[in-house]
Amino acid sequence: MASKQSNVDFVLEQMAGAGPVSARKMFGEYALYCREKIIALFCDDQLFVKPTEEGRAFLGKVTERAPYPGAKPWLLIQGDRCEDGEWLSELSRITHRALPPAKRKSPKRLAKPPSGTKAKGTRTLSKSAGAERSVQNPARATLVRKKSSR
Repeated sequence: MASKQSNVDFVLEQMAGAGPVSARKMFGEYALYCREKIIALFCDDQLFVKPTEEGRAFLGKVTERAPYPGAKPWLLIQGDRCEDGEWLSELSRITHRALPPAKRKSPKRLAKPPSGTKAKGTRTLSKSAGAERSVQNPARATLVRKKSSR
């Protein structure tokens, strides 16, 4: 069962005291972010906070469940706890501080250039009369056939 956007928005309002928070839809459910780190999941209209030792200490009695089939257990936040904005913001801050820095995504690789053209920054090494080798990374050199001009 997919989560309702209105419920996600409500939880984000309650977490707002932790700093910039946002949600991204993933497969009908939501990942909740605080300053670019995933701190929680919202699945089947339930809030699951990423497990950390600091978060467990703050919660005291902990209920852990998998947010979706095949997932590792996360900290399940139930009942009135989601309605207590101050408490939920503090849990979000604690979880954010306990997590390692967010990984920066590397820029996407450019698409392969059309055949017959060289990518910028490549050099050509002659292999034989009918072929040339295009090299950007010598470990990944590929053999390219020259087009015959008839």
